Amino acid sequence: MSSALVVRRPALPNPISWYPGHMTKFTRMLPQYLSRTHVVLEVRDCRMPLTTVNKHFDEALRRWKIDRGRDPFTTLPKFDTGMACEHYVVLNKRDLMPAWGVEPLRQALKKLAPFRPTYFTSTSTKEELKELRRSLVNVAKRYPHLPELNILVIGMPNVGKSSLLNSLRSIGIPGPTAKALQTSNQPGRTRTLSTPLKLNLSPPVYAYDAPGLMLPFIGHGDTGAERGAKFALMCKPAQPPDPVPRLTASPGGLKEGLYDIHNIASYLLYKLNSLNPDSPAYLPLIPQDAEPTGSVDELLELVARKHNMLKPGGVLDTHRAAELFVNWWRDTGALPPDSGANVPALPSASAPQITGWGFDFQWEVAPEQVSAASDPLFIQAKMEECIVKHYQQEQKEESEGSHLSLRQQRKQSFADKSMRKQKLIQ
Repeated sequence: MSSALVVRRPALPNPISWYPGHMTKFTRMLPQYLSRTHVVLEVRDCRMPLTTVNKHFDEALRRWKIDRGRDPFTTLPKFDTGMACEHYVVLNKRDLMPAWGVEPLRQALKKLAPFRPTYFTSTSTKEELKELRRSLVNVAKRYPHLPELNILVIGMPNVGKSSLLNSLRSIGIPGPTAKALQTSNQPGRTRTLSTPLKLNLSPPVYAYDAPGLMLPFIGHGDTGAERGAKFALMCKPAQPPDPVPRLTASPGGLKEGLYDIHNIASYLLYKLNSLNPDSPAYLPLIPQDAEPTGSVDELLELVARKHNMLKPGGVLDTHRAAELFVNWWRDTGALPPDSGANVPALPSASAPQITGWGFDFQWEVAPEQVSAASDPLFIQAKMEECIVKHYQQEQKEESEGSHLSLRQQRKQSFADKSMRKQKLIQ
């Protein structure tokens, strides 16, 4: 349809970090919370399952497992402490992703991290929640001497931790149950560890909702800028009570107002064009006779024209159009109405083509691979390559020190010099 469409990543603003005091406090208290925990549910956003991995949990979780007699990298205990110690990853908001990528990703994660069970959930699909609940109850049954099973739910802001717990409670407690945890589209709603939330009566299972924890520093250069843009995309802002639509741009996983809605829309357009340049998912938002575009200004004018978004004087309101475009993705994941188990077919071509699943998995399909591109094993292999590449990039950032801000680098350098001086004195 639009073979001439050129897909280029837009210029993105420098990454903006948001790490308020309650996050620092939770990080300091995490080992103490873990000492009373039997199961950790680490919740991530299924739309960006790699971006929403928070490496700052790793050291505390590794120490927790070792203290409980577990090998952090296997499912086998080193010695029996009589204490449950389970770490589950929950990829939430699965209903916002095409079904065809779920099983290949499940198998890819199972192959690369067999010691960490992964569950796909959405608050709209009861079966997936029931499977997770059964696993939690089974852990409690394996340790009948425990008076109760305590679950700590961790993750980045706005990955849906509170909503997930409310849904688990509603299917685990007989009869009508009130929503026990307050939820919000704004990051930072949960600032302290919640009171215990009962998820099951017998055996007794309780969960604690932890504050969402961001990365202290998002990163330098293009890598950090793109990571920040992904965080900005994640969640929809709260709607104002004013009956006249006056939406403000919320950067989802980051505090409202840190990112301009035009920049978020520009990055979203780039990603959707990258995934399917011939028929990008946003086509229903623009006039039927319009073609895909690589210009965010042109796209927003088309969206405003189709939805009759006008300022006084008949001028197209592209700001409201940007909000509609971004919030459409936040609400639907850009899923077409008939999204199902089948992979979108790739047309035959003489040049490599780009496809992917969500915003963390993108891969090239060579002309000779087109016939195999819909094979779940082919998709799994490509997802494994993306996962390995992601962690290699993280390791590179750590080795170069680029995962730290300039201020953090100076503090680290000062601490290293102080340590060397202490050794010389001794």
